[in-house]
Amino acid sequence: MADEEEFTDLKEEFEKFKDEFESGGLAAVASKIKSHLEDMDNVQLNIAITGESGSGKSTFVNCIRGLGAEEKESAKTGVVEETMEPTMYPCPKNPNVRFWDLPGIGTSNFQADQYLEKVRFDQYDFFIIIASERFRANHITLAQAVQKMGKKFYFVRSMIDRDIDAASKRRKNNFNEKKILEEIRQNCVDCLQKLEGGSPSVFLISFEPLLYDFQKLEETLEKELPKHKKDAFLQALPNISLQISEGKRKVLRARIWKLAALSCGVAAVPIPGLSVVCDVAILVRELRLYYNTFSLDDESLQSLAQRVDKPVEDLKSVIKSPLAKEISTDVVLKLLTTAVGGGLMLVEYWASTIPIIGSIAAGGISFGTTYYMLKSCLEELAEDAKNVLTRAVESGV
Repeated sequence: MADEEEFTDLKEEFEKFKDEFESGGLAAVASKIKSHLEDMDNVQLNIAITGESGSGKSTFVNCIRGLGAEEKESAKTGVVEETMEPTMYPCPKNPNVRFWDLPGIGTSNFQADQYLEKVRFDQYDFFIIIASERFRANHITLAQAVQKMGKKFYFVRSMIDRDIDAASKRRKNNFNEKKILEEIRQNCVDCLQKLEGGSPSVFLISFEPLLYDFQKLEETLEKELPKHKKDAFLQALPNISLQISEGKRKVLRARIWKLAALSCGVAAVPIPGLSVVCDVAILVRELRLYYNTFSLDDESLQSLAQRVDKPVEDLKSVIKSPLAKEISTDVVLKLLTTAVGGGLMLVEYWASTIPIIGSIAAGGISFGTTYYMLKSCLEELAEDAKNVLTRAVESGV
């Protein structure tokens, strides 16, 4: 059964489509939902990555997209500056989320205004400014220019693992990692004092996303984005933390009622043996989206296994959903068959207080069944993703 929060959200969402239902029934609602989902699927997010040459910009672009240095989609990395023009790298999980690797800013005659014009400043939603040592005058000049033009920026201090390793060798008798991190952070803050509005947050990272502030950076970016771009960003991120995984679950859950209504109202066909009509192809696509968004595909699991130095079969062993083996039309038809009872209960529960559902009659049964099926599958896959991450952490990360 739906929980109270979910029920309240659903009621509020249906109210937004009240006029469409009253004028054209479920088909009119489904048509508007189809347009809305297409708009959401086409939302673009462009993130600029800049900093001095050698600060790890290209490596960061790979890392935040869940890639190593040698994969087909990887940004080219090297000892010398590899980026001469703004280069776009889409996220494998959502190609509409693009990271732009910008040319380095380390020249002595650096002019921030000219640089921003050259890299086509207007196309980016925000900037991530990376330094591998201390933040210098060029970083501050660039941040001030970005600030002046009304864009957001975030400071990232990279290669922290290198600093920690060096400090551990210098201070063998009194090494304290927490204290070293505090010193580095304070040094960064001191260097950025000239910025208007005080020093911004500084994120200390290595190029291992399970360490230091990498996850905090991802969570901050997600939190500060507008709602429609936040959803796109979350779906694009590799599923490497329980908080990100939970955020993905909430984003996907908010889509369920729309997909259920769309499936029942556009190109719907009767399902043999069931009092249900729906577009099965829509449901197959959505279940595949769940599977990939939670990084349960073989490529993502292999990448996580390598990161935590654990056999991939160990991670796969905690995946229980049958959807991990196959997502097809036949599988969806079987799932709908088992979901009819739960769907009827949902319709009865909702009908007395959500007038649209109470008026749909047979359409309500189809809606309830597809909703129940999608929600059950989402929760199964979300639980599998949680179990995979828990097993990965148990490996000693």
